[in-house]
Amino acid sequence: MAALMWLLIPVVAAVGAGLWGIWAGRNRHKTGDASELSGYSRFREAMEKSHSGT
Repeated sequence: MAALMWLLIPVVAAVGAGLWGIWAGRNRHKTGDASELSGYSRFREAMEKSHSGT
């Protein structure tokens, strides 16, 4: 019976790791690239303005 308890510990750990992996790998937000691309274009414009003044 003690041997079964020692085997139960890694099984529970493996199930826990699998559940955590599924939870950590889920897709949390489904926003498109539009907001990221608009942010990048604003960044690029700001950098062009700062370099053109020197």
